[in-house]
Amino acid sequence: MNNNDKEHFQENSPFYFPLEVTPRKGLLPISREDYEDKPSGDIFGKIQDAGMKWNPEDVNQSEFLIMSTAGGLKNGEETLALGMHSGHFELGDAAKVAASTFKNLFTKPYYVSVSDPCDGRTQGTTGMMNSLAYRNHAATVLGDLRRSLPNRKGVMGIATCDKGLPAMMMALANESNLPTIIMPGGVTLIAKGIKDLGSVQSLPSLVSHKEISLQEAQSHGCASCGTPGGGCHFLGTAATSQVVAEALGMALPHSALAPSGGKIWYALAKDSAIALVNLAKNNINTSQILTQDAVYNAMVVHAAFGGSTNLLLHIPAIAHAAGLQMPTREEWEDINRKTPRLVNVLPAGKYSTAHVYAAGGVPEVMIHLRKLGLLKEDCLTVTGKTLGENLDVWEQGGKMFSWEAENKRDRRQQVRFNLQSFNPDAHPDKVILSPEAAKKAKMKSTLTFPSGNLAPEGALIKSGAIAPEMIDGNGIYYKKGVAKVFVSEANAIKAINHGEVKPGHIVILIGTGPSGTGMEETFQITGALKQLSFGKEIALITDGRFSGVSTGACIGHVGPEALVGGPISKVQDGDVIEIKIDCDNLSGSINLIASHSDPDAELSEADIAQLFSSRSPHPELRPHPELPDDIKIWAATQSGIWEGCVQDADRILKIVKAGMDVLK
Repeated sequence: MNNNDKEHFQENSPFYFPLEVTPRKGLLPISREDYEDKPSGDIFGKIQDAGMKWNPEDVNQSEFLIMSTAGGLKNGEETLALGMHSGHFELGDAAKVAASTFKNLFTKPYYVSVSDPCDGRTQGTTGMMNSLAYRNHAATVLGDLRRSLPNRKGVMGIATCDKGLPAMMMALANESNLPTIIMPGGVTLIAKGIKDLGSVQSLPSLVSHKEISLQEAQSHGCASCGTPGGGCHFLGTAATSQVVAEALGMALPHSALAPSGGKIWYALAKDSAIALVNLAKNNINTSQILTQDAVYNAMVVHAAFGGSTNLLLHIPAIAHAAGLQMPTREEWEDINRKTPRLVNVLPAGKYSTAHVYAAGGVPEVMIHLRKLGLLKEDCLTVTGKTLGENLDVWEQGGKMFSWEAENKRDRRQQVRFNLQSFNPDAHPDKVILSPEAAKKAKMKSTLTFPSGNLAPEGALIKSGAIAPEMIDGNGIYYKKGVAKVFVSEANAIKAINHGEVKPGHIVILIGTGPSGTGMEETFQITGALKQLSFGKEIALITDGRFSGVSTGACIGHVGPEALVGGPISKVQDGDVIEIKIDCDNLSGSINLIASHSDPDAELSEADIAQLFSSRSPHPELRPHPELPDDIKIWAATQSGIWEGCVQDADRILKIVKAGMDVLK
């Protein structure tokens, strides 16, 4: 090879690369005492920091960890690789703002990410079987990561959606002795004149029944995601989780439901970083914020918003991670009985989550709740002030945060004005109602917990989302119908799309609890029943769970689940089922009242008991054949649906010990 060839090779060939580089000049400021006394990992970590081109002179700065659920790749505005959903697509941009803020505060930020799946994308697929268990897995990995930065002074979590944000809250709840903060990932904007993201998930059923044309379906599908980032624009599990993060005091006031990618959203990333540094300076740790009273406040705000039923799995799990008592079914019932639903938001209401944010969001709802005496105002929050102090500032129009510039004053007035500027029909007081206005509008409270011979351990219905015309003047939803039994969601949705499920039927879907499918969501069915013109004439009872966007007469979380011997496993086609839901007093029952062999003969309690004892479970009832092994293990070791489906270490060790004792 001559010299010309060598020059050409060096200039153009990918096979030419250096094998050594010139050493960086400078000295790491590590003292002799540190070398002698500190763990070798502390020293090696600073060597790694210098290797990642941090200024060697600054390696001793205080360390703050940013954790997100980001997914996808962007180069400026160009999409290089898609994320699994819009909810995590822009989180890396928020993390950059937060990291720059930490750096400007002369601290040393670190960034890691544990991405999350999309419950909407996995509906009706085996991917849905991982959904709930993923929450536990992700919380574990996020916990591993934060502990892997031993000298951290605080942790900031940036997350958005159905399982990633609950997982992040669980991971931070377990960080009891250090300050933490949540930066909610915000929401996507609704496209004018286009079906919302909850409705478009039912396009297959609408097309199958010819209630929408193929061209209309294609048009709505193309445009329903109005913006590329943020959680769905209805109050599903993603949006409800953001609301709960703020209600717990773990996120800044008026941070839940901000439009992703907007100026106010980026400002919240900056504000959250500043707040975390201030918490560290003032020695305010997670255990001082995430208390039993904070959990209570979150439950009250959940009820006032009309939140997703999935939070009955997530709030107990967050409490468990914080070492607190998990709320009981009786506490949920009590809170829902005394807390009015105040938010007119999709899917049960009219407006999008961005409209709710502009109407004042969580602080505005809390103003109404504290007037009713329903909040624990002494709870400390990530502002360093109590909830009551935060609400005073919101109501009086002062600075929300001490570091805000003058032009950020009176956030409440400005965002409410913004709402009316963009949408004159959406007056803030029509989006977030006063208790008096909500009562006049006949808005029903959020949750009811029916029991009965099909659910000895209870069940759950979002009674506030039942179609109003299906509720009588006394607040009662009543249905007596013939059972159509399915052991898989796939078969049930196929029957609905092919017209085999008709008005008057009660769909019984079994084998979809933790042991059967990892407790998959059954939104294909609930969404179809909401969107189809005759869907309100059909009810659903299942041992599975629902998407946060589900509405209607859909009863889930039935316990015991079919695969562990619940009586729902013995319902047969043609049996007569009776549903009674008192939507005012929040009580109800689901009962088998007559056998298919003689549907006109109503049975006594003794007859029902005899019927169940004489029947075997459905002959096709079994765990889903594609249920992954790790989900089988999770299902066998989780604590149960009324205790958050967490994997409690003490409980698991008892199970293991009992098994080992048997083997001896």
